Amino acid sequence: MLFRPAALLAACVVFLAAGCGEGSDLRKASSPEGAGDRGRTVLNVEGSAYTALDFDRYVRANAGKVKLSDLSLSRLFDKFVEEKLLLEGARRQGVFMTPEEKKDYLAKLAGESSPEDAAVPTPREQDESRFDKPLIDKYTYPLLKDIRAQDQEVQAYYEEHKRDFLLPERVKVSQVLLETEEKAVEVLRNLENAVEEEFRRVAQEESAGPEAFKGGEMGVFKNGDLPYEMEKVIFALEEGKLSRVVESSYGYHIFRLDKKFPPELLSEAEAAPSIRIRILDGKVKEALASHLEGLKRSLTWSSHPKKLNFTYQRNET
Repeated sequence: MLFRPAALLAACVVFLAAGCGEGSDLRKASSPEGAGDRGRTVLNVEGSAYTALDFDRYVRANAGKVKLSDLSLSRLFDKFVEEKLLLEGARRQGVFMTPEEKKDYLAKLAGESSPEDAAVPTPREQDESRFDKPLIDKYTYPLLKDIRAQDQEVQAYYEEHKRDFLLPERVKVSQVLLETEEKAVEVLRNLENAVEEEFRRVAQEESAGPEAFKGGEMGVFKNGDLPYEMEKVIFALEEGKLSRVVESSYGYHIFRLDKKFPPELLSEAEAAPSIRIRILDGKVKEALASHLEGLKRSLTWSSHPKKLNFTYQRNET
């Protein structure tokens, strides 16, 4: 049966820049592929050497082909080091993935991937490194399983950060989107004194917008959610009123302001779910950071960021 950690391990995944790093066999040196500059050792952990090439693979596994800045690469290298230390910690404690766990994990990955994402794995990508992430989850689960956000902590956080839960003015908006200005002017003229039901019917029958099937209902927005040229028209409307014809790259819009919501403060009960997530995330990061500090003191390891293929920037936080 696949080992399934608690939901709070999602925060652990974020903390570790989730993804399968290379070289999870900590007793096996890097392959000869890393010749030249990319073969320079950038990390040693208890006798295992990891090269710039290993880190390149790690970057591809976590960021794909996206070009990253030196700062982003630097923080990713920090996570690369942390993962290798955690994997060595797992090895020392005799924590490993059973064949059944590996099978279940691969089946889960296959179910989550789309045909477009599928790619023929290279021999290096077929090794044990693909199980790094679930192995780290399994190893760190005992550290995190009892972490909770207590009610009094939620209450204290809410009182201290009330401004974070102040919702600005918002508006519920609908539209009829037409392809030509002439048609838009004609529809607006016909809707000038129409009731809401008539507007909904026209939106369903005439609008080219994706929300036409809902009677033109676009949703609820605050300042900054929509293009400025639209917002300055919409936010100036009164409830139940229609806008003039507004041109955009999509066509010609007739907006209806369905409802205005004044600024309001979320209650503690409404804010509690997001507060609990924030508290749990902070506690998980703190627990992992503390454990990593212990590993750094107890393990023989060294990193060599100056040998990386970019200018490493130290984390000052």
